[in-house]
Amino acid sequence: MSDYTLSEAATALRDGSTSSRELTDAALDRAAKSEAELHAFLTLDHDGARSAAEAADGSFASGRDSGAFQGIPVALKDNLVTRGIATTAASQILAGWVPPYDGTAVVRLKGQGAVVVGKTNLDEFAMGSSTENSAFGPSRNPWDTDRVPGGSSGGSAIAVAVGSAVVGFGSDTGGSIRQPAALCGVVGMKPTYGLVSRYGLIAFASSLDQIGPITRTVEDSVTALEAVAGHDPLDATSYRGDRSGFRDGLEAGVRGLKIGVVRELTGEGFEPDVEAAVRHTVDLLSDAGAEVIEVSIPSVDVSLSAYYLIAPAECSANLARFDGVRYGLRRDGETVEDMMTATRADGFGPEVTRRILLGTYALSAGYYDAFYGQAQKVRTVVLREFEAAYRQVDVLVSATTPTTAFEIGSKTQDPLSMYLSDICTIPSNLTGHPAISVPVGLDRHGLPVGFQIMAPALGEAVLFRVARAVEQAVAFESRPPRLEEWT
Repeated sequence: MSDYTLSEAATALRDGSTSSRELTDAALDRAAKSEAELHAFLTLDHDGARSAAEAADGSFASGRDSGAFQGIPVALKDNLVTRGIATTAASQILAGWVPPYDGTAVVRLKGQGAVVVGKTNLDEFAMGSSTENSAFGPSRNPWDTDRVPGGSSGGSAIAVAVGSAVVGFGSDTGGSIRQPAALCGVVGMKPTYGLVSRYGLIAFASSLDQIGPITRTVEDSVTALEAVAGHDPLDATSYRGDRSGFRDGLEAGVRGLKIGVVRELTGEGFEPDVEAAVRHTVDLLSDAGAEVIEVSIPSVDVSLSAYYLIAPAECSANLARFDGVRYGLRRDGETVEDMMTATRADGFGPEVTRRILLGTYALSAGYYDAFYGQAQKVRTVVLREFEAAYRQVDVLVSATTPTTAFEIGSKTQDPLSMYLSDICTIPSNLTGHPAISVPVGLDRHGLPVGFQIMAPALGEAVLFRVARAVEQAVAFESRPPRLEEWT
């Protein structure tokens, strides 16, 4: 039962072969048996989840159906604000903070009867690519517990991979949904910027952040996006147009589509097994009737540098609100300035501190034009080159990550090496375009390989269409080898 997909669970609930209480107990039981090793969750809300499950079962019994998520156990990244459940963003500076409200995505899920089983671990304030930067300890990859699950939504990816939740939700600022999904062998999707409200998402970099789902199948990803997308007057950047049609052509295959392979997202730095899996998948798409061509986007090479100026600059502004006055942790000091200094010094971890310093420097007088201004110009070039590419092809494809899951601690002392983990995913955040990662195989160590599909703005329908075709062609059905131990 813990291994149901969303569509399987929804069918079982509606034909009466299971109940939400049984599904929820199964998810919590799987978490109880795996958490000591994996540490996917920061909070498990046993009482709240069982109460919500009983409410969902009561609604089914009385003939009320609130939607696709009624009675479905979900896991939420701990930077999504949840009323009555501690929300820390994996930072000591927010330890013990219990929000008085739900974010819009959470409101929409609860409105459809979703059962929140808990809040998942992440890199502090979503800054990282391994979920090692959590102030409450790292998470571990369920395929090999000596390796990272990816980040920053590592906890949500683990929860879905092992069945502690049917669906997970995360945030993606530079690949934080797609990268851990690739490393944990599940499907991770970043929507078009603005399609899902960011109200109630603790901000990292406001022009890049986006909420999205982590699921076991592409169809579940479509259903999950349908549940949370749509205009929100509480988010000024929320898209006001039509949000329907994500499912159009889902089963139509790729015959007649043009698929571009990004030349710059291959070669040096990419593991041979990853490249082989990507080439094999591209060949399958070609065999299925797609026209495949190579596309060059030269600015990809400098997108990483631009990202690591823009994102820290925005985070240095966003995290200024955590000053010991309004939220969470507060240290004493003789003056207000002393109190704020002591609070922030004790509350923020080393990666967050590094990025605040970098961002503050990039925005400082005399350096703004040289660093932040130049980075924004590069961002514009990246956007124009991607738009030009999409005039040639329907979607672009690449590996999701240059490598499979790396060993815990192997990159923590080398931030630049860690930042390169996101080289394939960052461009879609800079452009605001949608992208998805689908598992397509295992490397020689038995670790999952992710295949990334990128589409133009609001191109979710063609994105899901190609992703579904990849899923059908590859037929990836592997699960973490130790799953039976946690059952």
